Amino acid sequence: MSAEPFNPPQVMDERGRPLDVITLRGLTVDCIVGIYNRERVAAQPLRLDVALFLDTRSAGASGRLGETVHYGRLAGELRFLLEACRFELLESAAEAVCHYLLAPPREDSPRTRLEAASVRITKPQALGGAVVPSLQVHRSSREMVYAERETSFGRVEVLHEGTGYGVYRLRVKPGGVVSVPAHPEGEESELVLGSGLLAQGQPVARGTAFHWPRGVAHRYDNPTGSEQTVLCVARPRLMLSAGPGAELPAEGLQSVPGHAYYSREEQAAAVRDAPGPG
Repeated sequence: MSAEPFNPPQVMDERGRPLDVITLRGLTVDCIVGIYNRERVAAQPLRLDVALFLDTRSAGASGRLGETVHYGRLAGELRFLLEACRFELLESAAEAVCHYLLAPPREDSPRTRLEAASVRITKPQALGGAVVPSLQVHRSSREMVYAERETSFGRVEVLHEGTGYGVYRLRVKPGGVVSVPAHPEGEESELVLGSGLLAQGQPVARGTAFHWPRGVAHRYDNPTGSEQTVLCVARPRLMLSAGPGAELPAEGLQSVPGHAYYSREEQAAAVRDAPGPG
């Protein structure tokens, strides 16, 4: 691993005051990244360091977690994102992370809006360890543009699209149903960010991820009275349609095991605090 210090820049707010910084350092994730054949079939470790620029005054005064960043959840979300995507370049991985960090927060996973983010990605095994390449980028929320599309189940936000993949947020309205038929070529990995969704007809805890292989149909139901969000990585990109599709029956769908990306304590709290039907 690179021993170089991570030195994000100083960023000012609109009043000329330095913004506060939350850092997450040393998150190591096995990821498909690279242009060579061996790198396209075997994951290799990436080290991720991020700096989040925000104003923490409100959180410091109120003690409310929703007015700052839940870095325990965020670490799991970034791990999921890097594991689920298939990158050719470090530049693509850095852009995907920045676009996710700077996306507007949603009601079912509240946090304050970040003003900017610095991201460094290190690829320690790329050259056999003799030379360690890394990339550091800085992006502001003002330069981010997110497309959004209305669908039969709610809305889809396009967070980032790269070569052969796309990163989306599926915003499932109260009573909405996401119904994805079996596809012979497409794969999707999805992380449930909200609390109260059903996957394949069964309750699913916040922070649970599913990898839906090719040829496996799947479905989410939102029986709650509030919007629920799913972070989706699709390979290839999603073909978005605003019109309603054929709704899959909840019975008989193949069960796919979920993987927890939040801590046990966080998952237990999510189950306890899950909203009931609207």
